[in-house]
Amino acid sequence: MSADYQTQKGQPFDRAAFESLLRRKTFLWQSFEPYGAVKGLFDYGPPLEGLENYVIQVWRDHFIRTEKMMALKCSMLTPYEVLKTSGHVERFADFMCKDPKTGEILRTDHLIKEVLEQRLDGDKEARGVKIEAKEDDPKKKKKAKVNKGAVKLDDAVRDDYTHILAVLDDFTGDAMGELIKKHDIRNPSTGNEVEPPVAVNLMFQTQIGAAGNSPAFLRPETAQGQFLSFQKLLEFSDGLLPFASASVGYSFRNELSPRAGLLRVREFLMAEIEHFVDPEGGKKHPKFASVSHIKLPLLSRKTQSSGNTTPEMVAIGDAVSTKLVDNETLGYFLVRINQFMEKIGMDMSKVRFRQHLENEMAHYASDCWDCELLNSYGWTECVGCADRSAYDLSVHEKATGQPLRARELLKEPYVVEEWMPVLDKKKSGPKFKKDAKAVETALEELTQDMREKLSITMDKEGKVELPVASVEGGKVELDTSVVKFEKQKRNVTFREFVPNVIEPSFGIGRILYSLMEHCYWTRENDEARSVLSFNPVVAPIKVLVVPLQKDPKFAPLVQRLEAKLDAKQISYKVDQTGVSIGKRYARNDELGIPFGLTVDYESLEDGTFTLRDRDSTKQIRASEADVIKAVSRMCKGKETWAEVAARLPAFESGAQEE
Repeated sequence: MSADYQTQKGQPFDRAAFESLLRRKTFLWQSFEPYGAVKGLFDYGPPLEGLENYVIQVWRDHFIRTEKMMALKCSMLTPYEVLKTSGHVERFADFMCKDPKTGEILRTDHLIKEVLEQRLDGDKEARGVKIEAKEDDPKKKKKAKVNKGAVKLDDAVRDDYTHILAVLDDFTGDAMGELIKKHDIRNPSTGNEVEPPVAVNLMFQTQIGAAGNSPAFLRPETAQGQFLSFQKLLEFSDGLLPFASASVGYSFRNELSPRAGLLRVREFLMAEIEHFVDPEGGKKHPKFASVSHIKLPLLSRKTQSSGNTTPEMVAIGDAVSTKLVDNETLGYFLVRINQFMEKIGMDMSKVRFRQHLENEMAHYASDCWDCELLNSYGWTECVGCADRSAYDLSVHEKATGQPLRARELLKEPYVVEEWMPVLDKKKSGPKFKKDAKAVETALEELTQDMREKLSITMDKEGKVELPVASVEGGKVELDTSVVKFEKQKRNVTFREFVPNVIEPSFGIGRILYSLMEHCYWTRENDEARSVLSFNPVVAPIKVLVVPLQKDPKFAPLVQRLEAKLDAKQISYKVDQTGVSIGKRYARNDELGIPFGLTVDYESLEDGTFTLRDRDSTKQIRASEADVIKAVSRMCKGKETWAEVAARLPAFESGAQEE
């Protein structure tokens, strides 16, 4: 990441200090550390588990409750056939390169990105552009080992590298292999050449049942369970579209070379929405008019292809009307994703929406945008928002023979005349035996044109050949004793269709990591005093209760405050250790606790308490009822500290911060 990346207050970001804070305050650590730890697996300590819980609460309220979605809990074990049908068995892969001398596995696109960024940084150094880097930064060490000093690049090479980085997601495996050869890209850790890229499936395979004859996978996403529940959801919604399902749960991907902490792990929490919509309605959204004026930072496919990575602020209404964003429903969810990021306290200057490039697009998608968050590792995809068209429901319906479609009652019924295969099942059953069902299905799937052609052939020759993929030879012979093709009239009162799906998919771990970076800063002129400025709505601990001294007289007041906070369902921590109150505030600022509630001798006399704001260190003093009410409202997002400070008396006391 470029060294000009900054955290709050415009400070250069010190990843070593930040990671030290996360370790000291037990936010997270690698799983199974006593056994040497396992890459790509992390345990969350109390602060991060609490932060995740509150972020999910906001997500549920922002999407499920507000948008009237149907929440689901689907199985994490997924049969092989399901993921074979969905395309995951064949296509769910990343490209990897191997260092043949050390056996190290490197993800190809990450390898190219890291090496080219190092060379561009070296070019800046050679041209006298100041680059700040910490001595203990592991990337600094790798850079020194590979670059062996700053090297100035030709203008053409510099432009080529910049363009490659802008469109890297558009490269196929073969194209990345050519890049590695052309630009002599090697393993940054060793300087060794690497083998050509190879696609590796990322799913964890397992089995269902002790016999081991039912292969399965740990799900790589929550989506497939939602798609296969479509008919039940349609029934629950009284047959009406549009509607949306939502699922929060764990998914698993066997990452090739997990790095960058929570940004690339093997077990992770996802929050996914499947919004089912009638494609004939133009995928309009009933609430779109209410958000059409909102501007989003959009990085279009066209901009990226030109080598530019600067997004443009565009009103979502204009983006949809010009077809930059394909439809209203997709545009509506981009706005709602942006609003969610703001609600949980993300630095909105570090949020953008990037459109997928042509080769990057899933084969079934008609448009796809990633919400990317800027952190010290660069712009990171944290939410994917895709128009998956009708792909998923269609392939599962075809594979299972079970209907996954909706019906709409027509205002004006009409009569159609069409060719119909009339199958004599009493004769077809004994004749085709185990293939009888496949023959029946093949007849039902014939188009009108094909039925008419077979009718003509049957009249002329008395028999036809029917393609049936599952039988030996791929076809069967039918004669007039088994099937006839007749033209029949029928009344059409319903329209049947396979809904399209708009899918916002959230990677919660990546969101949490980016949020922690965005909230991290240090007190001016005191780098030892770190702060995590969590929004009170998501802060894992809301209030620090601080008795001024270790005095038994304070115990009844502290217990009363605890009872009041419990009654309001506000999380808190009591710190009555012997150190100064200023030190107690400082070490709990590192946990991101937004408010400090101080009990002192004046509290014993008049029942008033001081309430401290973490970020500004300003304080107000008011009655117990007033401070509890203020904290409750701020933790629900109904009031800000500035609004509280404007209506309650300020309290000045430098001694408490010493």
